[in-house]
Amino acid sequence: MQPCSQLLLGVCVLLLSAPTVSAVSPFVSPNLQQVFSGSSVYLSCVDDGQTSDGWTVKRTRGGLTEDCGAAPGFGRAVGSYSVVDVCPPSETFWCEDSSGQQSDRVSFSVQSDTADKAVILEIPALPVRTGSDVILRCRQRNGATVAAYFFIKGSSVGPKPEHIITNITQADEGLYSCSTDQGGKSPQSSLRVREHCLTPPLCPILAPPPTPCESVLRLFCHLVVFCPYCISTGLLLSISVSIEMSQRDKGCQGLDKDGDDVTADVTTEHAF
Repeated sequence: MQPCSQLLLGVCVLLLSAPTVSAVSPFVSPNLQQVFSGSSVYLSCVDDGQTSDGWTVKRTRGGLTEDCGAAPGFGRAVGSYSVVDVCPPSETFWCEDSSGQQSDRVSFSVQSDTADKAVILEIPALPVRTGSDVILRCRQRNGATVAAYFFIKGSSVGPKPEHIITNITQADEGLYSCSTDQGGKSPQSSLRVREHCLTPPLCPILAPPPTPCESVLRLFCHLVVFCPYCISTGLLLSISVSIEMSQRDKGCQGLDKDGDDVTADVTTEHAF
């Protein structure tokens, strides 16, 4: 097998075997990134706001990938949802199908402190759209919200009962936390922001509920991802064919039009 053919085969194998990211996304209820230990969250795999059949909620623990409902202690099915009891210090989940396609991941910070002063920051687990508003609160284990200092990308405001971020932009992405005068301090969590879908197909895919331009974007993204693969594959094939034809032409340079060896004829003539 020619070197170029071997290279082409290797590229094809890598492309076919590598996991791909799908338009399917995890849906979380409640949509909170921080929870207290012992809390349960509802996770499902959705596409265009509808439950995706054949997709499973998964996590990695101890170096092993586990399926919800299949691994001991990892979730139970309730309708289309997987009910998961999250454990400290953090948990990460995603959706995956039988072919290896994976969704984006969603992570939770778990507050294990059982003291009355323990608090969590109410911050969305899923990305938020630009232009929307988010209300951050500092909540105790008993469910009560308390006045707190809100730490926003290194700066602090407060104390106040809540912090409202209006008309969110990409600049609002970063780490957030809260703390109280009683000594309670929440973990840090990252606020993720996605562009609002305004001019299809240039707007990115967002979490449900979907908009009509998201379907157009998916097609655009697939074209952007796979066109370079098609072009590179075509170039490799073209190079391989050119090399093989070049080697064939070199082999034919020593033959006359009747297929006889010209070099042999000249040598015989000289001997006479």
